[in-house]
Amino acid sequence: MIPMENLIKLNLQLFSSDEKTEKPTPKKLDDSRKKGQVFKSRELNSVVVLMTLFVTLKIYSKTLGDTLHRFTKLIFENYMLEKNALAVSDIRKLFLMMMNVFVRAVGPFLAVAFIVGLTANYLQVGFLFTFEPLKPKLSRINPLEGFKRILSVKSVVELIKANIKIFLVGYIAYIYVKGQIQNIYKLYDMSVSNIARYISSMTFGLVTRVVGILLVLAILDYVYQKWDYHKNLKMTKQEVKEEYKQMEGDPKIKSKIKEKQRQIAMSRMMQEVPKADVIITNPTHFAIAIKYDKTMYDAPYVIAKGQDLVAQKIKEIASKNDVPLVENKPLARGLYKAVEIGQIIPEDLYYAVAEVLAYVYSLKQQ
Repeated sequence: MIPMENLIKLNLQLFSSDEKTEKPTPKKLDDSRKKGQVFKSRELNSVVVLMTLFVTLKIYSKTLGDTLHRFTKLIFENYMLEKNALAVSDIRKLFLMMMNVFVRAVGPFLAVAFIVGLTANYLQVGFLFTFEPLKPKLSRINPLEGFKRILSVKSVVELIKANIKIFLVGYIAYIYVKGQIQNIYKLYDMSVSNIARYISSMTFGLVTRVVGILLVLAILDYVYQKWDYHKNLKMTKQEVKEEYKQMEGDPKIKSKIKEKQRQIAMSRMMQEVPKADVIITNPTHFAIAIKYDKTMYDAPYVIAKGQDLVAQKIKEIASKNDVPLVENKPLARGLYKAVEIGQIIPEDLYYAVAEVLAYVYSLKQQ
């Protein structure tokens, strides 16, 4: 039987706030990117470069073969058959010819590999320039940390991936070559050109199948790297709260600021109440202070309004400053809902407000 203490401890661990269950926020992802921590699949880059180089070889093979053939023929005809020692000028000329052939033969492949590799990295990561990964860290030379990295889950996964890759590539190569055995036996009866064409065709078929399976593995590796990257950046609920506080400010402080702003706005509004021509009331729930000034607007406008306690405060200030109070429940409700402070009254309420103002002006005249 499990002791009660263990049960309580287990339940508390299930609800622990230190568990990383939240997805990384955009700020977390951006900070990680600035540190050079991005997800990408090296397997995908390698396969794309390999595919491009193979296609380039397929397209460029005839030109490459002709170049090497002419160079070899030239060497044998002009230099290898010479009985005398080569002069310094001949050696210099031969060296320049060799460099020219090397650049023409290898240059296109190096250029394609560089451009495709750069493009593949850009499509996965985007433009990123940072020196953060180059900064020295003591953890990198710590033997204990290095031992942990060697025995980490990531290392085990990489080992499994490498073994799977070797197995699949070897199996596909074995199956393909086994299917070509009958044709290979016939090579002894073929001409040199036909043998070359057959070997080229067989190599193309083998490489196509190998690159195809490597491409599938690379896509799966890309999906895994993306999942592992986001998993490692997951956050606890407390970390999300702390980040929100840093970005938006402490909610308590923001609440106090808003409260202070409301108090200032309320104080300013109350200072305008003595300037009103009339206060239209509900009489207990609403109070709207109306003023008519031809120099300001062509129609009356609201300089203060309030509900319940604020309404009582407006009426109190109005009474102390001899501002008339007029009770009109429908008009008070309509003005409170339809007009904000500083706005003129809508046209559909002109007549009702005009009647109130006319009544107030008549009282003042009397």
